[in-house]
Amino acid sequence: MRSTLVLPFLLPAAYAQLNTLAVAAGLKYFGSATDNSEITDTAYLALLSNTSDFAQITPGNGQKWDSTEKSQGVFTFTKGDEITALAAKNSQLVRCHTLVWYSQLPSWVSGGTWTNETLQAVMKSHITEEMTHYKGQCYAWDVVNEAFDDTSAAAFRNSVFYQAMGEDYIRIAFETARAADPDAKLYYNDYNIEYTGAKATNALAMVTKLVNGGTPIDGVGVQGHYIVGKMPSGSDISTHLEAYTALGLEVAITELDIRMTLPSTESDLAQQSTDYAAAVTACLDVANCVGITIWDFTDKYSWIPSVFSGQGAACLFDENLVKKPAYDGVVAALSAGKKSGSASSVVIATTVASTQAASSTAVATSVVPISSAAIAVPAVSSSTIAIPTASGFTTSYIPAQTSSQAVVEPSVSSEIPSATSANVPIATTEPVADEDDCE
Repeated sequence: MRSTLVLPFLLPAAYAQLNTLAVAAGLKYFGSATDNSEITDTAYLALLSNTSDFAQITPGNGQKWDSTEKSQGVFTFTKGDEITALAAKNSQLVRCHTLVWYSQLPSWVSGGTWTNETLQAVMKSHITEEMTHYKGQCYAWDVVNEAFDDTSAAAFRNSVFYQAMGEDYIRIAFETARAADPDAKLYYNDYNIEYTGAKATNALAMVTKLVNGGTPIDGVGVQGHYIVGKMPSGSDISTHLEAYTALGLEVAITELDIRMTLPSTESDLAQQSTDYAAAVTACLDVANCVGITIWDFTDKYSWIPSVFSGQGAACLFDENLVKKPAYDGVVAALSAGKKSGSASSVVIATTVASTQAASSTAVATSVVPISSAAIAVPAVSSSTIAIPTASGFTTSYIPAQTSSQAVVEPSVSSEIPSATSANVPIATTEPVADEDDCE
């Protein structure tokens, strides 16, 4: 007589969608950056507008100073308006980006001769005009972006704002922003502040000083521009995020992408999937990590190749808008890492397919959520049920070995890690200038 094992209904990874899973896991949103030239691509736009995947948008460039105030006192919001209008049409949140940054400034700002008083007036005017224009449209604003340099001392970056006003420009920017839009969440945003070192130490000290001094700051954004196989451990990321939440702030991963040397290999793509899962899990492990934004979702429009020669393939979709193993890695992490801990899950195996034919050989694990509906499936030991997926992978269901989660050993070392997996943290010192520019 053939026995059966009754499992709740399982959602195949190919049909699992990122924001739906993120919200179920306790996040406020999962989103993507975009840019004006990209939304003329109808296939791209359809994917970006799928709010089951992306319920939040960040304008990559359209709200930066060189786009909104090219000439002093003359404001143009056309590019930003196009993105916020799209978000409103789709009922997507907007993380508005960015008000005070050392880069992408018009020459009249970066090359001007300023005193404390004159540049302070210009900065206040810019913040007030732009935030007033977008008042009520932005969930959050990146008020100050990348205030620390990349030297070993990680000093305050010697920007035009720092030269004229010292570090006090940061406090002034936040106070001006709060007055302009009291309802928007106000963020400090930076990269490499989740690596143990001087930059993390100095950024935390600055934010602590702001909080203790009563400066109106609501959150800290960890950008998350990583290199495959060289990102900080999930536990390192979550530990640094928790240092900010301990101050009463919310945190978010704001610009996530994970680049590799080109051409990519199947091994690179498998490691990238693991790394994406670790980053997502790190956010889920922090109670007040509210959301994750990827720095565009497709390699077709990634900023990486134009800045880092010979590198790319950093996104969840490839240049043909096809989901990569990294997408399944995010699905796995979102499904496994419930903040509430109330939902069960089951591990599945995902195979990188070399042809269109489905294969049932497991090379990496992922996790899909369990709903309340139940179906009966044959009880098996080591065999699998192979299901071809829309992304060119094969999903093989492994029956649960415990009441909450099954465990399966992958045939290669690409198992999706927990937040405490031993990924060696490596503090990167390579160039990062203009590192959140979508163009």
